[in-house]
Amino acid sequence: MKQALLILTFFTISLSTQSQTTSVEKSTFGVQTGFLGIWVHNESRLSNSIALRSEIGLDAGIWGNDIYDSYGFLLAPVITLEPRWYYNLNKRADKSRRTDGNSGNFVSIKTSYHPDWFIIANEDNINFISDISIIPTWGIRRHLGNHFTYEAGIGVGYVHYLEDFDRGILETSDVAVNLHLRIGYRF
Repeated sequence: MKQALLILTFFTISLSTQSQTTSVEKSTFGVQTGFLGIWVHNESRLSNSIALRSEIGLDAGIWGNDIYDSYGFLLAPVITLEPRWYYNLNKRADKSRRTDGNSGNFVSIKTSYHPDWFIIANEDNINFISDISIIPTWGIRRHLGNHFTYEAGIGVGYVHYLEDFDRGILETSDVAVNLHLRIGYRF
């Protein structure tokens, strides 16, 4: 009888251990940089597999114009809210791969606002037009060591320009692309 009870207890413990699910972290904070900017971000857990990423930073832009022989570079502020669904955390944990710091594949809806507060540019008299973009994105995040991360993502969505401007040049809304490759440090 003791053996049967011991086997039943061991079996129950092993089942409960396997039924645990991996979850996104309660909160993670870091800084990232890439080819087109620098950002500070925080991710807060909403559920076991969904996190809300809030981000503030500087997006970079490059332009060129052969008519006026003008080429330039600018940095503009950006505020982003992005709910992310990390869909493969349990699969990664089952394969003994890292899930700390929300390492995994994700699908998100990146919503960004570029305000016309200031710009940093190599040319004077740059006219910056505020916009809001909503871009469904697929991406991955992985960790290198304890604090360093890299992240890549791609998505196509919608951008709406908030200020009135010469509609002969641009429309008030357009297609937006999110293609990012970033490295970062997690605190």
